[in-house]
Amino acid sequence: VQLVESGGGLVQPGGSLRLSCAASGFTFSSYYMSWYRQAPGKERELVAGISSAASNTYYADSVKGRFTISRDNVKNTVYLQMSSLKLEDTAVYFCNARRASTEYWGKGTLVTVSS
Repeated sequence: VQLVESGGGLVQPGGSLRLSCAASGFTFSSYYMSWYRQAPGKERELVAGISSAASNTYYADSVKGRFTISRDNVKNTVYLQMSSLKLEDTAVYFCNARRASTEYWGKGTLVTVSS
C-alpha cells in the first residue's frame, strides 16, 4: 500500500497550490480520503475529507471557502486545491485513507507560505 503526496512547495501569501495524493495497493474507490496537516509544534489536524463516491465533503472551518478537495477514482488520486493561502497554512500535509478500522497514511508534503 502506498500513498504518495506531491505538489507542496514555497508560495507567497495569497497564492495557490494543488496537492495530489496518488494511491496504490488498495481499492481506492472504497475508501474515505482526507487531507491532514501538521504545523511545527502543533498536533496533526484534519483539513478536508471526501467520501468514496465524492458525494460528501468536509472542511475545517479554517480552510472553508479557500480549499477544495476532490478525487479521481480512475486515476486513484485525491487532490487538495488550496487558494488564498495564509502564513498559518504552513505545515506538512498528509494524505489519509480510511475504511472501517483500516487506515493508511502518506509521508507528507511540505507547504510553506512565506513572503
